[in-house]
Amino acid sequence: MTESHLLRDLAVWLPAAVRLQHVVDHLSGAFDCDAVALLALEPGEPPDCLRPLATVGLVRDALGRRFRLHEQPRLAAILASAEVVAFEQGSRLPDPYDGLIDARQGQPLPVHDCMGIRLMQDDRPWGVLTLDGLTPGRFNAAAHAALRQAALWVEAAVRVTRLERENHALRHGRDWTVRPQEDAPALAMPADADWEITAHSQAMRQLLKESRVVAESDLPVLLLGETGVGKELFARRLHRLSPRHEKPLVQVNCAALPETLAESELFGHVRGAFSGATGERAGRVEAAQGGTLFLDEVGELPLPLQAKLLRTLQNGEIQRLGSDRPRKVDIRIVAATNRDLRAAVRDGHFRADLYHRLSVYPLPIPPLRERRDDVLPLAGRFLELNRARLGLRSLRLSAEAERALLAYGWPGNVRELEHVIGRAALRAAGRLEDRHHIVTLGLDLLGLDPLEQPSGSPMGTAAGTRAALPDAAASLPAHLAASLTATTLKEATDAAQRACVQAALQACDGNWAAAARRLGVDASNLHKLARRLELKPLR
Repeated sequence: MTESHLLRDLAVWLPAAVRLQHVVDHLSGAFDCDAVALLALEPGEPPDCLRPLATVGLVRDALGRRFRLHEQPRLAAILASAEVVAFEQGSRLPDPYDGLIDARQGQPLPVHDCMGIRLMQDDRPWGVLTLDGLTPGRFNAAAHAALRQAALWVEAAVRVTRLERENHALRHGRDWTVRPQEDAPALAMPADADWEITAHSQAMRQLLKESRVVAESDLPVLLLGETGVGKELFARRLHRLSPRHEKPLVQVNCAALPETLAESELFGHVRGAFSGATGERAGRVEAAQGGTLFLDEVGELPLPLQAKLLRTLQNGEIQRLGSDRPRKVDIRIVAATNRDLRAAVRDGHFRADLYHRLSVYPLPIPPLRERRDDVLPLAGRFLELNRARLGLRSLRLSAEAERALLAYGWPGNVRELEHVIGRAALRAAGRLEDRHHIVTLGLDLLGLDPLEQPSGSPMGTAAGTRAALPDAAASLPAHLAASLTATTLKEATDAAQRACVQAALQACDGNWAAAARRLGVDASNLHKLARRLELKPLR
């Protein structure tokens, strides 16, 4: 065994991810096996998922996967036993790593040896350690005894890492429990952390640490980022880690608020405040009393409503529509936007005083293209979700598909990645006659946009495709040509929307209400869109 190496690691401070990776690396060499995985129980009621924290020999997206115990009887058997559990070469129980052993490149696993052992912390099951050898007869009785001894070293490594984390937490006055952590991955975390955020890149790990600190304050937070980066997940995280976590989290999509009803929706109304107001009603702000109000797409709020929201931030007061009596509220506001609010302030579309109130602590969330280390773990999570949903034996990516995902520009960020994996899995499943096969998603199934592929990628060059757009646009009407010759996706979308609105207004002789009906949108939302697109002054 490599006890001296493990002992040396225990004697020095190491980042949790590094320490655990050292452990599995040492075990892989000591047992001369093809794959080693260290998996931790995820919190739940009851915990029913195992999450890989460190692996050797598995595909790169394995760290993003979650193995549900009711779907993986081998892992469930290991977790339920106090002894080493070995599976006979002819075992009919499905192997959780079928198709995920890197050396097999998505092929079914041959008859082979595998064994595992439960890991404990504070007399409670903490996770499991698994070893796979593709050569039958690799693990004999001596190997089983060696694994029992190795498990003690692994538990010690886990305990040391926990203690390091807990000591750090105590120095900062936090109450932490013994659970796997999302940002190292580490081994001690607040009990109410959000497991939906995948963070293997340095940028996201730093963001998780920063958001944990600000969550404990009562400062307003402004989440900044492109569509699909996960602003809503961070809003939920800020609430769960805050002292207000036992109170409500109320979400308001400001872009979907009809302008005529926005004030009533936010602040409530009294009887007779407007036609149809037959009773008194509390608004979303009061519903969040004692908790957190999450204002999504806050840049879309109408200017009159911005002034009322400012009063709430300044004085902690609201007035229901139609009432002269102010009401005290105690809320924490978290806002999110994908717009440049500074530019909106400069252009007169957003109040400067409200912007400064909301952005006491701005928290920019990086786009997926700036955190490539998260792409494959996220893909692994979505692969496992779709495998379970479609009832497939195993679902993985080809090497070519992995390279394409890492090279892609991801204009739609994490949401686009989720949809790409979901569509590809459906296409692959539609071609199957028997879903008991291992399904490998190739590049042809991903359907990635060639405009977002860098030069030299399998999909062609973005520059070459963009260069051809002006020629293609020459034969189109001017309003459509503008969208094709735009330099970014946002500019193309704005140009297309602007053209649609102008065409509808022209067809309706400048009548905005009729144009809204023609476009199938609410009239107030059309006015908001027109302001954002800087169309002609509204009537």
